[in-house]
Amino acid sequence: MTAPLHVASQLAVNVLDARSLLAAFGVLGAGVVMFAETGLLVGFFLPGDSLLFTAGLLCTGSAGQAVHLSLGPLLIAAAFGAVAGAQCGYLLGRKAGGAPFARSRSARLREGAQRAEELLERYGFAKAVVLARFVPVVRTVLNPMAGALRVPVRTFTVWQVVGGLVWSLGLTLAGYALGSSIPNVDRYLLPLVALIVVVSLVPLLAEVFRSRRATRAPQERG
Repeated sequence: MTAPLHVASQLAVNVLDARSLLAAFGVLGAGVVMFAETGLLVGFFLPGDSLLFTAGLLCTGSAGQAVHLSLGPLLIAAAFGAVAGAQCGYLLGRKAGGAPFARSRSARLREGAQRAEELLERYGFAKAVVLARFVPVVRTVLNPMAGALRVPVRTFTVWQVVGGLVWSLGLTLAGYALGSSIPNVDRYLLPLVALIVVVSLVPLLAEVFRSRRATRAPQERG
């Protein structure tokens, strides 16, 4: 009876809830979600930021006894999934071009593709690839968009690895550090996840502000 019940619990998982995903699939699930969200367009709706933070929290044992993850394997799975997924998305984009975006019926996906293209044009390849990691949906579509726009393979690979490691390891370790230092922090999980999502947007907002300020400076001097 145990095996059928375990299979049934996995089938009943809520893919939009980070804790549900981690409870059903553990460390392997974290790696798969990272890969799907960053490498496959169908994964744009997956909870990447909240899953990384929650997974780090669950490594401390403070978020309840039902789910406990090991930090080392989690960091490896998250980093590998994020890096391999982005590279896969890039290669798919080089092969398929912009066709997947043109055929998509998802307004969020089309909007994300437009924002990704704007990032690449405004900030250049390296900076855009790193910044996109911290923006939901954009981190999904920028990788195939970069491939479709023929961003040089070496440039994309170097900076997606940098961005992928900072994003995946940073959020996971942030959850672990908070869970280790604050007793019963799981009671505040939902507001904390919301805060993490907001904070993850700070690099992009700072870059937008800096760019606009640099654009206005010559006009004010003139």
